Amino acid sequence: MSLLRSPLDRDIRRLALPALGALVAEPVFLLTDTALVGHLGSAQLGGLSVASAVLQTAVGLLIFLAYSTTPAVARWLGVGNRTRAVAAGVDGVWLAIGLGVLLIISGIPATPWLISLFRADASIVEYANQYLAISILGLPAILITFAASGLLRGLQDTRTPLIVAVAGFVSNALLNVLFIYGFGWGLAGSAIGTVVASWAMAIAYIVMLIVIARRESARLRPHLGGMVVAGHAGAWLLLRTASLRAAMLATIAVASGFGVQELAAVQIALTIFATLAFVLDALAIAGQAMIGKELGASDVPLARAITRRLIELGVGSGVLIGLAVVAISPWAGFVFSSDPDVRTALAALLPVLALGIPVAGFVFVLDGVLIGAGDARYLALTGLINLGVYLPLLWWVAAAGLTAVPALVSLWFAFGLGYIGARAVTLGLRARGDRWLVTGATR
Repeated sequence: MSLLRSPLDRDIRRLALPALGALVAEPVFLLTDTALVGHLGSAQLGGLSVASAVLQTAVGLLIFLAYSTTPAVARWLGVGNRTRAVAAGVDGVWLAIGLGVLLIISGIPATPWLISLFRADASIVEYANQYLAISILGLPAILITFAASGLLRGLQDTRTPLIVAVAGFVSNALLNVLFIYGFGWGLAGSAIGTVVASWAMAIAYIVMLIVIARRESARLRPHLGGMVVAGHAGAWLLLRTASLRAAMLATIAVASGFGVQELAAVQIALTIFATLAFVLDALAIAGQAMIGKELGASDVPLARAITRRLIELGVGSGVLIGLAVVAISPWAGFVFSSDPDVRTALAALLPVLALGIPVAGFVFVLDGVLIGAGDARYLALTGLINLGVYLPLLWWVAAAGLTAVPALVSLWFAFGLGYIGARAVTLGLRARGDRWLVTGATR
């Protein structure tokens, strides 16, 4: 099959391109926020790094609200029952609301303790506490957005999430400029702008959900049984995501021990990596929707063909993106920081980051395919294996006594090639077999 042309490309483009826009919108504006905060100072950027690690852990652990909703809706769509498909999405949104309330109740009192876990420099701690305490208020809105966008993607609609994402994140960027510099609120202004924009997006999704449910004659009331089913379906994905977040947190924790400038450089590199990951994840989103629908329709040969084509596109895109990262690496630091030490460290990190991007393309695509197939148990268990491979590598980096650029380059080799490479092995082995190809309305 040609890398440049396939009969499947039209359907992949129809889903992946709008998904790409929606996914890239978030990290692009996160990059904007990072740049705005970075020019406040290294301490503020370090505080953003630590607080963001906690927030992204909470949000990342609950990403199953989207990842379990999309294939569940898509399978019912493949069977031909749109009412049941929409009802599955409604259950996911109610579950998101409940979990979001719990996060606020438990998260605000726990803020100082959570920040203390990173043992960051004293100049960072105050900023991290401030940013986290404010940002927690936006968590329910983010979870509602996850579940509602999962419903729409399951219905093979990735354009609407694109529109909401672009509007929301443009508003976020504008509000951050106003609050950080216009009102002089500093790092707190960045957090407030994000909370306001998150709730605007959530309200837009709730309105759309009401319209869709009424059109398809699906219930809108909370249904405990459906919420339990949605929670059970996401339990393995929760464990899978926990292993991913543990790897990210361990990486940040090791970087925190290197110093303020080094932590700032790692924060920028992780933000860039997240941007590139979302670009590749657009193919994974297409895979979730397409694989779920075809397995619901019991078309295994087509599901196989979609998987092969997505792998080709994922690896090929990774090569092109990696080359682009190498090209911009000498100048990227000037965008994100005024500190020359941070710029030097970032220029050394980015070529190493670029080496692992083709492998990441393979990993993200197969992750989306297996999520779309509902193979969450395998993803969860092998996620623990991958973490077991990574932690000794990370321990070696921390114990080696390296400093400055050598320490950061070693850290990224361990993460970008060691950890991502382990995931590539476990995902590739699964995709070669047939056990993940379970057909029907439910797995």
